[in-house]
Amino acid sequence: MVDYHAANNQSSTGGVQTYMEQENDWDRDLLLDPAWEKQQRKTFTAWCNSHLRKAGTQIDNIEEDFRDGLKLMLLLEVISGERLPKPERGKMRVHKINNVNKALDFIASKGVKLVSIGAEEIVDGNAKMTLGMIWTIILRFAIQDISVEETSAKEGLLLWCQRKTAPYKNVNVQNFHISWKDGLAFNALIHRHRPDLIDYDSLRKDDPVTNLNNAFEVAEKHLDIPKMLDAEDIVNTARPDEKAIMTYVSSFYHAFSGAQKAETAANRICKVLAVNQENEQMMEDYEKLASDLLEWIRRTIPWLENRTQEKTVNDMQAKQEDFRDYRCVHKPPKVQEKCQLEISFNTLQTKLRLSNRPAFMPSEGRMVSDINGAWHTLEGAEKGYEEWILSEIRRLERLEHLAEKFHQKAAIHESWTDGKEAMLTQKDYETSTLSEVKALLRKHEAFESDLAAHQDRVEQIAAIAQELNELDYYDSASVNARCQKICDQWDILGSLTQNRKESLERTEKQLESIDEHYLEYAKRAAPFNNWMEGAMEDLQDMFIVHNIEEIQGLITAHEQFKSTLAEANKEREAIQAIQAEVQKIAQSNGIKLSGANPYTTITPESIDSKWEKAMAMVPLRDNALQDELNKQNSNDNLRATFATQANTVGAYIQAKMEEIGRISIEMNGTLEDQLTNLKEYQKTIMSYMPEINKLEGYHQLIQEALIFDNQYTSYTMEHLRVGWEQLLTTIARTINEVENQILTRDAKGISQEQLYEYRASFNHFDKDHSGALMAEEFKACLISLGYDVENDKQGDSEFNRIMGIVDPNGSGAVTFQAFIDFMSTETTDTDTADQVIASFKILAADKSFITAEELRRELPPDQAEYCIARMAPYSGPDAAPGALDYMSFSTALYGESDL
Repeated sequence: MVDYHAANNQSSTGGVQTYMEQENDWDRDLLLDPAWEKQQRKTFTAWCNSHLRKAGTQIDNIEEDFRDGLKLMLLLEVISGERLPKPERGKMRVHKINNVNKALDFIASKGVKLVSIGAEEIVDGNAKMTLGMIWTIILRFAIQDISVEETSAKEGLLLWCQRKTAPYKNVNVQNFHISWKDGLAFNALIHRHRPDLIDYDSLRKDDPVTNLNNAFEVAEKHLDIPKMLDAEDIVNTARPDEKAIMTYVSSFYHAFSGAQKAETAANRICKVLAVNQENEQMMEDYEKLASDLLEWIRRTIPWLENRTQEKTVNDMQAKQEDFRDYRCVHKPPKVQEKCQLEISFNTLQTKLRLSNRPAFMPSEGRMVSDINGAWHTLEGAEKGYEEWILSEIRRLERLEHLAEKFHQKAAIHESWTDGKEAMLTQKDYETSTLSEVKALLRKHEAFESDLAAHQDRVEQIAAIAQELNELDYYDSASVNARCQKICDQWDILGSLTQNRKESLERTEKQLESIDEHYLEYAKRAAPFNNWMEGAMEDLQDMFIVHNIEEIQGLITAHEQFKSTLAEANKEREAIQAIQAEVQKIAQSNGIKLSGANPYTTITPESIDSKWEKAMAMVPLRDNALQDELNKQNSNDNLRATFATQANTVGAYIQAKMEEIGRISIEMNGTLEDQLTNLKEYQKTIMSYMPEINKLEGYHQLIQEALIFDNQYTSYTMEHLRVGWEQLLTTIARTINEVENQILTRDAKGISQEQLYEYRASFNHFDKDHSGALMAEEFKACLISLGYDVENDKQGDSEFNRIMGIVDPNGSGAVTFQAFIDFMSTETTDTDTADQVIASFKILAADKSFITAEELRRELPPDQAEYCIARMAPYSGPDAAPGALDYMSFSTALYGESDL
């Protein structure tokens, strides 16, 4: 017999040879058993004929038909696929021995050591030696190359049978003799690979002959495996011949080996497709989340850019409340969505790099940079909208103040002009005496003085109306109408005044009697009365201030006004003294007064009455100014409280941002430890949220108090909000980077020591501790790691290639994650497009195309349909109906062409 393992592995010849020598000794004894010899004759004859029929011949008697060596040489050529030396055609014994020797030499050339087998025994028709030689050929060409899970030959074939029949009841393959007597193992092998050919559940263990014949007939009819065994011989033999069983079972292994390869190929394709489907789902999720976030930004920005003006302060404050609700309720979830979007994008890119897929390029306008740009625009719109609201509140406050002031002055003026037209148009001087005319003339002169004094008020009314128009006051129409009416009336009064004066002056020449005291009283009383009215108007004037300095300025002006009251009281007493002198003169001269000053309507009683009213208004003004001073002091306390909290929060955010920067560079311990520490650090930062909310509360109180500046701090609520959001985003990104490093380490098999080495190299060349290497820093790092990227043409080309991998966007900087991905890619193997194409070629039985039926047969349903939906029709010269192009599909999976 022979050592059939020698052709596979010369280094293991000793151990295998020992095994074969033991088998040979056992075989020599057992070949004497007539039952086993009968089984071997039939089985080996059928096995030889299964190969010889490919050459158009066969044998009938195994020890006779191989005696001349011709069919033996032909058999070896068929099963090896090689040409043997030309046989000798003579009929003499020497010719036959030479032919058999050529066959035996060929067997020996395949690494098989022949033992006790010579050409003479074969030529003489020695059955034992002939069967031994055929068994040697079967071992070498049918069984030796079988390999299953690091076992080969007989053990490999046995392990293959055990794996395939394990799920079947009543089947327990432990050997190649009695384990096969009931025929169930043969049927199980066929059913495992072709369940359509065998109804396994209908077989009975107690009917072995039926089971065996069923398996033999199905194998011969449908699997092209000739019937090599006899059911009755197997059943009636206590221990069937092992060689016969192994020979027949090996035919099943080779018949189904194609299916095994197809299964392996299908598994590879399923793995590749599963990764691709998962990545596509993540891409779809990213696109949807990005679209939703951009749509929300697109809808929100027009609202923030809406500058529709409101009519009242209350309406604008309602808008301010809506904006505050947007800031506190609607925006925070979107901040989280934006952060999650960046994390998902980074994770997807990491998975694509790990699976050797091209980087994910989102749809146009949905890049992370596009979202950041839209977010920046949104925040700009927020800032502008908030500033506009505050500006509008100030404008409306100013408008309401001016409108009230306008109507107050207009009411005073209209009250003063009431009846003036009738007075100026009367003809009383025509029937008056000289003294009466002179009185009328003096009275008219006093009126002109009064009229001139009211000119300022009319101009003030017109100026206020003009300012209301310029500030776009919503009720400008009614203001303009009232102002126009006052101006028109003022022109009429001027014209009537001029006409009456001319009439009185014509009459004056005839009438001369004037009471100087009345005239002097009228001249002094009129401006004093006008001053009192102005003082009362000022004392009732509304004011609006925004800080302590402004209210203190008003208080100072009021104190200055009070300091003039003593002098004004002297003037009042002097005017009253004139009226007293008139009474004295009249009494002294027996003059009967009519009771009214002919030159003025201002009576001493009215002067005293207005004086008393003005004096009563002074303490009211004092109280109003003091209340406003108290309010401004309270506002100043609010500023200080907010500033204290803002300075604390601002310093905290700045310190934590610097701390995060150091942590991301100086990470120690395992990645899992780093991830745990970072998450604990994130919880610590989130525990500071109550301080942010406290600051928001102070900010709300300041806005409600309409405080617009704060000299105690340089921080604004907007700056602190942005800083807080950046702090939360930075820690989330750092955590995501560590998670991606773990994903990279596990997927690529990188050890913790390698990661430390990568981190140490990266940090060494990251001189500015920015967390990224500039191009020159990265080149120095590569040189230190042994890469040939020196400053020459070849080195520059290699460096540019590497930069294209680690910095596909051309930013000029290399992140630590990109550095790890590159280093791990350089040291690990991944699936390639060529491997996937080779797998599809196996499923397609070496065709250049594959059909939908083949895909559905070899792949799971969902992945088969996935391929069918994406494969283009095959258009090659050998195309068949329904042919699909699996080559372009495979290359498209790796970004080498478009689907």
